[in-house]
Amino acid sequence: MEESRLCQWSVIRSLLAILQWWGFNVTVIVMNKWIFQKLDFKFPLTVSCIHFICSAIGAYIVIKVLKLKPLITVDPEDRWRRIFPMSFVFCINIVLGNVSLRYIPVSFMQTIKSFTPATTVVLQWLVWRKYFDWRIWCSLIPIVGGILLTSVTELNFNMFGFCAALFGCLATSTKTILAESLLHGYKFDSINTVYYMAPFATMILAVPAMLLEGNGVLEWLHTHQTLVPSLIIIFSSGVMAFCLNFSIFYVIHSTTAVTFNVAGNLKVAVAVLVSWMIFKNPIPALNAVGCGITLLGCTFYGYVRHLISQQLPGTPRTPRTPRGRMELLPLVNDKLDDKV
Repeated sequence: MEESRLCQWSVIRSLLAILQWWGFNVTVIVMNKWIFQKLDFKFPLTVSCIHFICSAIGAYIVIKVLKLKPLITVDPEDRWRRIFPMSFVFCINIVLGNVSLRYIPVSFMQTIKSFTPATTVVLQWLVWRKYFDWRIWCSLIPIVGGILLTSVTELNFNMFGFCAALFGCLATSTKTILAESLLHGYKFDSINTVYYMAPFATMILAVPAMLLEGNGVLEWLHTHQTLVPSLIIIFSSGVMAFCLNFSIFYVIHSTTAVTFNVAGNLKVAVAVLVSWMIFKNPIPALNAVGCGITLLGCTFYGYVRHLISQQLPGTPRTPRTPRGRMELLPLVNDKLDDKV
């Protein structure tokens, strides 16, 4: 009886973790799109910088003030030699995501973001000469096919937004691959990752944001009619961005890798549906089919990775130390790809 209750509580806890993760993720995406489209605040660098500042403050409060998470100590030398390069890629990743969100619909942006597994595998194959099981390559076919179908049938296609989203996938893949070598020996969770990387990302982005968008932001502050409510929404999006990182930490410890993979793909579908209900962007039938194929491909890819990981003895190694000709498992950490 006691075991049954514990099992039920575990299922409920996992479900609640997934739901709050969905909620924060969809809220951040919709709020960012609302800021760019409805508030006419067309400054993605500034929005990203606000997110980094809020995340840095939030991580400091969680670790230093509330002490909800222990601080992972990093040597000062490693902060610049390891953390700073990761922060640079992390910064590019978030900025490109916000830039793409300004120019293309949420549905299209989220579908392109699902291309990340393919870019990660290809990068490891090209740069690190890592070899994969044929099942990994086959699992990428529906992902690529779905992306192509969605791109061809997208009514609001914008080449700049499309390229930003695509390069965002490359930045996510690069961040994941670099983490395996640069952060070797440090077991970072999402909160400690933000604690160390957000201040560096703010420092990197602050000057470009002021130079490229400073005049536009000042003009917007002087001409926008509902200034205070709009500023509340903009800064609230930064708070929600930090809450998303905290929710990732919670859901990682409440679900299995397979559950997380399936829930992550369903999250994309929820984000597409909610954004369509709010912004009313037209989604042709073939476009929806392409999105569905992509999500099914991502789920199949995660399933294949799980099967291969169960077959491999020991723990996966970094791209610098391949096992041999048939390196089976790609370095894709699906649990940390949603950090904002």
